[in-house]
Amino acid sequence: MDKKKLPISRRKPYLAHKTCLIDQNAEIGSNTKIWHFSHISSHTVIGDNCSFGQNCFVGPNVKIGNGVKVQNNISIYEGVEIEDDVFLGPSMVFTNVLNPRSFIVRKDEFKKTLLKKGSSIGANATIVCGVTIGEYALIGSGSVVNKDAKAFALVVGVPGKQIGWVSYSGNRLVFNEYDEAKDIYDNSYYKLVNNELKRLK
Repeated sequence: MDKKKLPISRRKPYLAHKTCLIDQNAEIGSNTKIWHFSHISSHTVIGDNCSFGQNCFVGPNVKIGNGVKVQNNISIYEGVEIEDDVFLGPSMVFTNVLNPRSFIVRKDEFKKTLLKKGSSIGANATIVCGVTIGEYALIGSGSVVNKDAKAFALVVGVPGKQIGWVSYSGNRLVFNEYDEAKDIYDNSYYKLVNNELKRLK
């Protein structure tokens, strides 16, 4: 039957390419799009208005918020939690065990990794399990992050180190003598207080 002719109660609220594999008991929000050759595992919760590129895998029991953009070739393993409006660049990597061995099962040792609202992970970056990426932090392409990143932090390198601060829009901030900065994108103001960035307005 043509999808357009299906009763509203039987239509899927999301779009999935015919090559995708969606396991039973996966919860996927409205207007989410899942493209070619992706696999969404059971007991995963995905919010509204998300986008998954080609060849993505989402493991069981993963929680993903609203408005998340997952680019091509990304695997999101059990133990990872992603809040709203997070961006994951192409081929970035998550881990979930610190000391893996092929001959030892460590499913009960998965470390929690949390990506907070609005954070962005650059292409080919690696996020080592057990860390928290703060709100609106920006992780540079190719970085290896093995410790927590503060809100609005700009982190680059191997291992990843904070080299500055970014705004809500992702622009690098330049501070005046009073440790204040303005982002010309939206005229928002920021202030450094005890090495933490506060958005004033």
